[in-house]
Amino acid sequence: MISRSDDYVEYCRETARHARDLHDLALRGSNKKETTRVTHERIVQAVQLGPQDELLDIGCGDGTLLRMARQCGVKSAIGLLATEEEVALVQKTGVDVRQGFSDQLPFPDASASVVVCNNVLLIVPGEKIPGTLREIWRVAEPGARIFIGELPFVQTADPTPRFETTGEMLSYLYRRHGLRTWLGMVRKLAKAKITGIAFVMRPGTAVSFYATAEEFISMAATAGLELVNFWQHHDPANRNNYLFRKPL
Repeated sequence: MISRSDDYVEYCRETARHARDLHDLALRGSNKKETTRVTHERIVQAVQLGPQDELLDIGCGDGTLLRMARQCGVKSAIGLLATEEEVALVQKTGVDVRQGFSDQLPFPDASASVVVCNNVLLIVPGEKIPGTLREIWRVAEPGARIFIGELPFVQTADPTPRFETTGEMLSYLYRRHGLRTWLGMVRKLAKAKITGIAFVMRPGTAVSFYATAEEFISMAATAGLELVNFWQHHDPANRNNYLFRKPL
């Protein structure tokens, strides 16, 4: 069987190393730039981002929200990414990005008036979700608005199958993703053979955490977050968005 890893940190690292476009770091696909833009415009509206705010964007992807925040004239906007490779790419656009993890945020207590964590918790291992929510509570100032988005409310099957042979994998990639992806994988396999370093497939498609609205609202309440509203995400539609606040 082809060796496979669902370690999302390593997937992010590999994506950054081979990125052809900054939007690759948004982890949505090359044809989803408009989705990324619309999603973040809606987040700006949901949290009513303004000049008085200090924003923390956990899992800031390609930095789209940070650039929008700068256009809003916020006091500060800081992004967090899992790997130094991602940080190095996004910092080139002039935004402030740090390396860290959602359950160990490298920021002071009560330092953000707006905290955004979008399209992130679905890839965080379930055992780290309570710690992540406690960390969000810690860094949020009293009265802060907290947006947690694109959290699946149903279990979804991993769209990437597990392969027994290299031939099966290459055939699947060609049928599903086309010649460019197929050639990219052939190059990776050839490099692994030349260097003697074992090839590990990192598809980055497995969902680690999902929760019904009731389950997640209860978890957030345990961490001290107060629900303002929640609604179904537009694309994909099997996810929810949540707006919380930290009580005064």
